[in-house]
Amino acid sequence: MTAAIHITSFIDASSRHLAMRCDLTKSKQTMHTDIIKKVLDYIKIAITYKISVTEWPKKILTVQGDLAKDEDCHRVVSETVAHFGQLDILVNSAGILLSGGIETISMEDYDRQMNVNTRSPFLMTKLSLPHLLKTKGNIVNISSVTGTRAFPNVVSYCMSKAALDQLTRTVALEVAERGVRVNAVNPGVIVTECHKRGGMSEEAYAKFLEHGKSTHAMGRVGQVEEVASAVVFLASDQSSFITGVTLPVDGGRSIMCPR
Repeated sequence: MTAAIHITSFIDASSRHLAMRCDLTKSKQTMHTDIIKKVLDYIKIAITYKISVTEWPKKILTVQGDLAKDEDCHRVVSETVAHFGQLDILVNSAGILLSGGIETISMEDYDRQMNVNTRSPFLMTKLSLPHLLKTKGNIVNISSVTGTRAFPNVVSYCMSKAALDQLTRTVALEVAERGVRVNAVNPGVIVTECHKRGGMSEEAYAKFLEHGKSTHAMGRVGQVEEVASAVVFLASDQSSFITGVTLPVDGGRSIMCPR
């Protein structure tokens, strides 16, 4: 069976790695993957892209746009469905991390972070749902340990991910009886470009990753592939009786007390 999948994302290396990992894993299940990528500024993109490497030339649909713009969200969904004829899975992974506590963050940064991390997955879910109801598909949101635990100096990021978790649970309740599942993964510290995009220097990021060994119960930080594997599981029939879950993929960070 073939599936059409939406993955909302950024054009940075870490997002490409997540998309590629999901894609290659799904290739074993002959699934199409829709990867939403970005081209203007470094805000979002939408790219569709598929699984068997030998079939890539036939399976790739590229839709460029900014998911913070309603018209681009509408266009991404409509062009994808027009191309593939259906939509089976939506993976909302677009996100940015802007540092700042309540006293320091600007309202401009607050609005930008909430628009990307919360509003865009809300709208992509709203627009995709009619198509997912037809295919009895599912949604996987990429949240964060910051959605369930509080951390200083990233107040709007924590808020945006907590809201995404609640979106996950609420929509799961609304559509469960109609055959659509909605779940989220909540990663801990994962080796990506996210923090450096938010302004952290190479040296500071290296120290941050080293410190992460003591803040995760497993004694290390995570890799993109480990998050992608959880996404693939939640998007597959192996999790057919799971909905409304916010799954920690955090090496035990969310269960630890401060030390």
